[in-house]
Amino acid sequence: MPSTVTLHAWATPAFVGGSPVDHTWVTTYDNQRHHYANAAAVAAAGKDYWFCWGSYHPTGGTPGDPTGTLGKQSGHLALAQCLVQSNADSATVPAAQGTILIYGIDGVCHQLANQVLYATTGTRLTVKKARGYGASSFLYGTYGLRHAAWASKIQHCLGTSALAAGGAGGVTKMQGLPDDFEEHARSVLGDEEPELLAKLLSLKGEVQNFTAQRIPGFAPPSPETINARNQHLIDQAALLLGPKHFERVFGFPPGEKINLVDPSVTSRK
Repeated sequence: MPSTVTLHAWATPAFVGGSPVDHTWVTTYDNQRHHYANAAAVAAAGKDYWFCWGSYHPTGGTPGDPTGTLGKQSGHLALAQCLVQSNADSATVPAAQGTILIYGIDGVCHQLANQVLYATTGTRLTVKKARGYGASSFLYGTYGLRHAAWASKIQHCLGTSALAAGGAGGVTKMQGLPDDFEEHARSVLGDEEPELLAKLLSLKGEVQNFTAQRIPGFAPPSPETINARNQHLIDQAALLLGPKHFERVFGFPPGEKINLVDPSVTSRK
């Protein structure tokens, strides 16, 4: 890819006041130094903003960090733009959805931001520092639940079959891509609680197989329904781990209400 830029990942508190969850998005500029009124102004300046299933935010900022920065890293602009269209609202432009086509079912903002950040060089940047990421990566993985579609998207945008070098299974199973939840869980539990770690990773596999299934109906389930389902699954992890280990792995205490799906996104469609 010809053009290299710096990709910046940002966070701001999610839609529910007091919620331990951040919304995340990506830009090609430092929003602490450059302030644009809207996405049209960003595009007019020759810069890129990826909505990542959220509204436009001129700057970042969270309770833990007034800038809301989650990291920055060199990346290939054309690859990022191919994977996820920039300067376009994910709620209304399919190309701006990556492979998170059904919000709250295939993934949420964290997974879509990670799809943009797949274009970073070296060890790929993700939004793993965002609040609530332990829950979202437990439920939806690092890049969302449409594994085959994501592998195909990468191959299409790279214009190469490099991912298939190890055989078809390497593409289908997404081998070699980071599993942020597993890596963090191993760092927390691996040495002291190997059996508990194995049970947790087994539960994660069951949970993601379950969440990948389509809920029957003529229309997608409501955000309230998805959030209730997600809460139940997170509570299962809390029952398995106990309070101390759960908070170390997930980043918030058991019993805290976690709403990953923003009801206002549906209204913007």
